[in-house]
Amino acid sequence: MYIAMNRFKVLKGSETDFENLWKNRDSKLHEMKGFRTFHLLRGPVNETEGYTLYASHTVWESEDDFIAWTKSQNFRDSHKNAGTGKVLTAGHPRFEGFSAIEGA
Repeated sequence: MYIAMNRFKVLKGSETDFENLWKNRDSKLHEMKGFRTFHLLRGPVNETEGYTLYASHTVWESEDDFIAWTKSQNFRDSHKNAGTGKVLTAGHPRFEGFSAIEGA
């Protein structure tokens, strides 16, 4: 199992717009070999720096399946409008990938 996460620092006051962007997207993840599940997670608010932490979280059967997704037309199509709308985040997302060692 492989878990791919992107962490986003969403500017204070932009949380609803950010969440709606994800809820209304045309996701093709379910069409990809090895895809298991997706979650959008809301984390703590950082009052000092003015953002709310979010993470997109996908679970794949293998890292190779995830890499195939990043090289696919579905990936390109789902990211084609990234960065063209209203600025909702402080900087770019931070990617973190994990291979499962143990799980239930």
